[in-house]
Amino acid sequence: MVVADRISRPSHRPLDRDRQRVAPATRPDDAACAGLGGCDPQLLGAQCRGQARHDPRAPQYPGPDAAPDRLVSRPVRRILWNPARAYGARREDREPRRVRCLAGDAGATGRRHRVARGGGLRGVVCRLSHHTRNRRVGAGGAGPDPCCNAPLDRGRDIDHDAGQSSGLDRPAPGLEARHRDAERAIVGARCRCARHLSGAPAMRPDQTRLDRLSLTWRDPPGLWGFLTTVDHKRIAARYIVTALLLMFLAGMLALDMRWQLSTPENVRMGPQLYNESFSLHGSTMLFLVSVPVMEAMAFWLVPLMLGQRNMAFPRLGAFSYWLYLGGVLTLWISHALDITPDLGWFEYPPLSGPAYAPGHRADIWAQMITFTEVAALAASVNVAATILKMRPPGMTLARMPVFLWAMLVASIMTILSMPAIMLVTSMLIADRLVSTHFFSPAGGGDVLLFQHLFWFFGHPEVYIIFVPATGFVSAIVETFSRRPLFGHSVIVLAILSIGALAFGLWVHHMFAVGLPRLGNNFYTAASMAIALPAGLQIFCWIATIWSGRPWLATPMLWVIGFVTTFVIGGLSGVMTASAALDLQLTDSYFIVAHFHYVLVGGAMFPLFGAFCYWYPKATGRMMSERWGRIAFALIVGGFNLGFFPMHLLGLLGMPRRVYTYPAGMGWEGLNQVATLGSVIAVAGGLVFVANALVCYWRGAPSGADPWGGSTLEWAGEAPAPSWNLAYTPMVDSLTPMWNGGAPLRVADGVAIERREVLITSVTDADPLYRQKSASPSIWPLLSALAVSVMFIASIFTPWAIVVGAVPIGAALTGWFWPQRPRRNCG
Repeated sequence: MVVADRISRPSHRPLDRDRQRVAPATRPDDAACAGLGGCDPQLLGAQCRGQARHDPRAPQYPGPDAAPDRLVSRPVRRILWNPARAYGARREDREPRRVRCLAGDAGATGRRHRVARGGGLRGVVCRLSHHTRNRRVGAGGAGPDPCCNAPLDRGRDIDHDAGQSSGLDRPAPGLEARHRDAERAIVGARCRCARHLSGAPAMRPDQTRLDRLSLTWRDPPGLWGFLTTVDHKRIAARYIVTALLLMFLAGMLALDMRWQLSTPENVRMGPQLYNESFSLHGSTMLFLVSVPVMEAMAFWLVPLMLGQRNMAFPRLGAFSYWLYLGGVLTLWISHALDITPDLGWFEYPPLSGPAYAPGHRADIWAQMITFTEVAALAASVNVAATILKMRPPGMTLARMPVFLWAMLVASIMTILSMPAIMLVTSMLIADRLVSTHFFSPAGGGDVLLFQHLFWFFGHPEVYIIFVPATGFVSAIVETFSRRPLFGHSVIVLAILSIGALAFGLWVHHMFAVGLPRLGNNFYTAASMAIALPAGLQIFCWIATIWSGRPWLATPMLWVIGFVTTFVIGGLSGVMTASAALDLQLTDSYFIVAHFHYVLVGGAMFPLFGAFCYWYPKATGRMMSERWGRIAFALIVGGFNLGFFPMHLLGLLGMPRRVYTYPAGMGWEGLNQVATLGSVIAVAGGLVFVANALVCYWRGAPSGADPWGGSTLEWAGEAPAPSWNLAYTPMVDSLTPMWNGGAPLRVADGVAIERREVLITSVTDADPLYRQKSASPSIWPLLSALAVSVMFIASIFTPWAIVVGAVPIGAALTGWFWPQRPRRNCG
């Protein structure tokens, strides 16, 4: 029963003056409340129409700023207030009055209502805290009305909207389940930057549900859990840690090479050691760092952005990491054993053929490629399937964030391009082991076939690395500009265009081999055309920043560094797209500078920004803003100081891949400047890593959403638990967390006592069915070990492929062997 009543206030006091907390509400001893039978009065929200007065006292009128859809003008503190009115009218005697009897228990007037379509998904009510209130005092200070919209206007018919009052805490769902007023209304985290709300998780389920989810999704303890986990976050963390360690080692190799070139006629390194160093540096950065670290970010973020609890194929994700680790160990153990590949990161024949490369250095490089590309294929299939078939209800293709589009396009590009490099390395191994003649002109082969197949993969790989970076930049720009992304559809179309055009550019790496002029003209046009969608993206990001209210936190600084360096790399790329100019610049240090400006400036800088941006979500702590800015200045400044002079070195004629040079060429000063810049950049990288490690243990707590993000990964706790989100969210916009104060609806029905995920349709994300998610298993590790042994043994004998198929088949049999479902107890 709802009883209309008013709270008295002295008429000579302004309505917006400071308030005094009322005494606890009690029921007066009069006949009017005798029939309520011990019901506690609950004051309904103040966002309502005028209500009937109960006594001939001074009326209380709504304030001028009490519009239900107004913006919050000052920061709001998350404090649990009493359910009744927090402040009474101010009195001269400073004694609070008691609230008279207002209402009994509300009846169940709502209609039955389903939130989701299909799959038995329905909405329920979640226990949530009271709404926050303005912490200001004085004019515009804390008042009786909450800061968000009241679901029910009390002056209208109650059956018009049976939602819960915004001034009351939400009751448990058990008493009102399946009624409209029991529809789950989890308060979405609005844009903190725009509305000044403090960070807190948008989803706060009851503890019983969390305990059951923890029991279902937890990994076994100890070493067994480490080896058998299929948690996408733990797998992604291993990818990232491994890639960062390899990046450090490759950076040390680069610094060693720069030290060698800082002075002419330097004999500190011989030609063999220098060849091994740049071969190991290039192979590590391109095959073991750049692509895997982007896949790791997809592994970590995609399920969170989709509101899912794991990837589509959890065991395949674990298998991909173990196989990737096998490739890492193969390459770097060979370096420790002094059999490092020494023909560059491309291994062109005939230099890599059996006649010119005896031993097993070229075989190790080829099998390392096979390791990493099989792992990349497994990871890409997993990411693409997750994005296409596991989006939350309502997240149509048109409502997908740019980050998900970028990861989807990069995954499809990987699936289409990786088989080419796997084929060409297998052909090279066959030439070396069983004397085939794929690349031997004496036997009817063609050495240019290797280059065509290699660069058909090699140039798309540049965009496989760059396209995910555009997703990072889009997410960061949207959040720190405090407005939705300008030209969302344009950016998505630009990403799709880049993904398509990337497969038509590979021949511009081969302008110097003597191809027909007509073909060169075609690839020149295609190479210049790809600058158009890249430029559109940059203009959209600039427009978003220009029309928003930019917040120059550390992640945003990395975006600015990305734009400046990538524009320089893009302009130099358009220059080398001309076949005539490319003939003059190819194999010079101009190409080295262009290549690093595109890959480091275009991919690594956004990666550092993404690391700073999502670090609070992964750890629950903030990175130091001061040390983050210092690391940014050192890395960006050192990078430009180190690589911009290489443009001039290339124009002055310095060739690449030389271990020393004669004096008097005019290259000494520029090489010394480049070496100094490399030292500064490495120092900045060490500061960045130290900042991350120190803040992991001693950083300030971040809260659930310190940045006010717009996408679903910010809806849950930080750090994310093993089950990610307790409920499956429902999406109705591009920025579901910036919904203007409207509740974030969620769909129920996915089991919590067993591992399940929701499968939806490809285009409209309609719920189709619930699918069992794989549990922790040792078989992905055993399968990766079996495949690794076969690959390594095939370096020495082709019979390893036949013999190695037996343990691989046994491991796969154990992987897919049906298991009896286990029931959780407890």
